[in-house]
Amino acid sequence: MSTANVSEDIRVKFPLHSAVWENDYRRLEEQITLPQNEIEAVDPRGRTPLHLAVSLGHLESVRVLLRHGAEVTKENCMNWTVLQEAVSTGDPEMVQLVLQRRDYLKASTALGGVPELLAKIRESPDFYMEMKWEFTSWIPLLSRVCPSDVCRIWKSGACLRVDATLLGFENMTWIRGRRSYIFRGEDSCAELMEVNHDDEVVETERYNISQEIEGVTLESMQPAEQEVAKRLTTAIVNTYLDTKDIAFERNKSGIWGWRADKTEMVNGFEAKVFSVNNVNVVIRTRTEHLTDEEKARIKSERNVLESLLGTVEQHISAQGDMTLEYATATNPTAITPEEYFDSDFELGNRDIGRPIELSIRTQKFKGTLWMSEDHPLSLVEQVTPIIDLMARTSSHFARLRDFVTLKFPPGFPVKLEIPLFHVLNARITFGSVNKCSTEEEANTTPAGTPTSPGEEEEAAALPLFQVCPSVFEVPVHYHRRGGSRHAHVSNDEDLLQYAIHQSLLESHTAPRQEGISDDGDGEFTDVMPSSQSDRSIPEGVLVEYEDSPSPVSSLSASSPDSELRLAMELSARAQQEEDRMRKQEEEELERILQLSLTEK
Repeated sequence: MSTANVSEDIRVKFPLHSAVWENDYRRLEEQITLPQNEIEAVDPRGRTPLHLAVSLGHLESVRVLLRHGAEVTKENCMNWTVLQEAVSTGDPEMVQLVLQRRDYLKASTALGGVPELLAKIRESPDFYMEMKWEFTSWIPLLSRVCPSDVCRIWKSGACLRVDATLLGFENMTWIRGRRSYIFRGEDSCAELMEVNHDDEVVETERYNISQEIEGVTLESMQPAEQEVAKRLTTAIVNTYLDTKDIAFERNKSGIWGWRADKTEMVNGFEAKVFSVNNVNVVIRTRTEHLTDEEKARIKSERNVLESLLGTVEQHISAQGDMTLEYATATNPTAITPEEYFDSDFELGNRDIGRPIELSIRTQKFKGTLWMSEDHPLSLVEQVTPIIDLMARTSSHFARLRDFVTLKFPPGFPVKLEIPLFHVLNARITFGSVNKCSTEEEANTTPAGTPTSPGEEEEAAALPLFQVCPSVFEVPVHYHRRGGSRHAHVSNDEDLLQYAIHQSLLESHTAPRQEGISDDGDGEFTDVMPSSQSDRSIPEGVLVEYEDSPSPVSSLSASSPDSELRLAMELSARAQQEEDRMRKQEEEELERILQLSLTEK
């Protein structure tokens, strides 16, 4: 327990927090059952009782709070999760406890809300569309292995089918296959089928709105010791998009003196072109739980890139004073309960928990958005629920969901660019609206077949488009088996970040990847120029990847620094040459224009 006693006034105002502060888990068990005490209440420093217990390293209180359903995925006022704070303590038992509960929650609620989403789209008109994903990078060595994919989407009533071919990344290779995700909604339950067309296997899940998922137990989510150790020897990295100051500005076309708002035809629809400004990719890295050797390794990995990329980096280090009378490892500046729970008391740089070591890097992202006001589909009513559904199984769709929830200019985003990872962007193009109603038509029609404006207008004008019910049926000879939603939930976004990092640093393996990208055809032949790509910095080390080789061994191999520096220099030279040519063309056009005005 804490040496400084908690006053009775604080116990009345903050019954759960005060019990956690003193690690009086028996009193916490009593107080938590009282209806007036909110388990997710926040103290003056922005912490829930669970966040406070983790930061103070009070295992017994953490167990009580988790057992009573404290929200393990909630972030504190500094946007750190409970698991990230647990890792910062350096306590393996704390990490194991929180990680197990987090994985159990993710497994048991993986498809929570799906029936509601299917009910939301039930009343909207049937449609078919294709989403072309083009992954690009401004780094030449990485661009060679960037894939593309076409997602085909059928929607009919409360039924939905999404076909995709890009499955993941493994052993330095993008994995492809034929997969269909079929959602079928009913009044009281819903069904999800994952169809593997290559192996002719169907995983089926049926679940009820009011019932918990069967077969998912807390014991089955026990994390391996290796996974816990991996987290404790890896930096805590949090990457997010800062869009609070986002602005959309109309692009201009033409030459000086005769410039007008830019419009382009995208799949037969006239679209206004906007620049997406004031979006920052923010990468926060914490290292206070690491040894000096591990910190030095991470710093050396970043130094390869720091001298070549223009990022803004900020270092924050909160120092503790263990000479104070009541200072402890989790309260290094000896904050008293009266100081902590007084919202008017200014703590300054003092705080509970291990003294934080934080670096923040900010990289600007500039993208482009094409908005059509004549598109037949509704972003909010028809497309967003589908993106939300797929976001539960795909990190790419999750990042797209975060982007489409922003307040766009009027219209439908027929094409848009979003930042996915540190050196990877995605351009998504919506096309082929209502072009096929059966699976056979989709298989015989090339993806992204160019269409004339008249054909698109004709498709858009068909109010009674219907999807054939056979689209949502599975071939009878496919092997069916029950789903395995209780399997361990991996963090595929972090895994992909690791894969991208390895692709970059092990560039000498790039020839093995040639030919794995889809051939762009038809309306999707345009590729994002490197000058428009996000020049954000790749992380030097992965956080939270699953069952992957350690990055240490690959980084200690024959030095990739010279190849990496060469790639950066080539990219910079290409950018300078492109800027020079553009400026030369503009000067030539202006000279010709002046001559035409003066010569009578």
